[in-house]
Amino acid sequence: MDFPTLKTGAIAQYPMLRGNRHRSNVLRFADGSEQRFADSARGLHRWTLRLDLLDDSEAKSLDDFFVLIGGRFGTFSFRDPADGAVYPNCSLEQDTLTLLWRGEARIVTSVTIRENGD
Repeated sequence: MDFPTLKTGAIAQYPMLRGNRHRSNVLRFADGSEQRFADSARGLHRWTLRLDLLDDSEAKSLDDFFVLIGGRFGTFSFRDPADGAVYPNCSLEQDTLTLLWRGEARIVTSVTIRENGD
């Protein structure tokens, strides 16, 4: 399953936040000391999409997508709007989608997507 695109074919509107996050494991020893090490060789991507000018059909498509994948528990493919790379194992960071109606073709929402890694 793929993250829905807007009717223009775009995935996001700007501004868009894009970054990497690094997972690490922590071993705690009996003496109270810790040892930390990276869980993966590369950072995992994270995107926050602010969508300010959705029309009714785009908002419904996004809402249907949320329901279909079950919020943060579902996985999907996401095409990075910045470089076009496809990340096949992504999830949402929220369980609900808040859609705010600000006028005709001005529905506003924000979605955060994270790459899950292997």
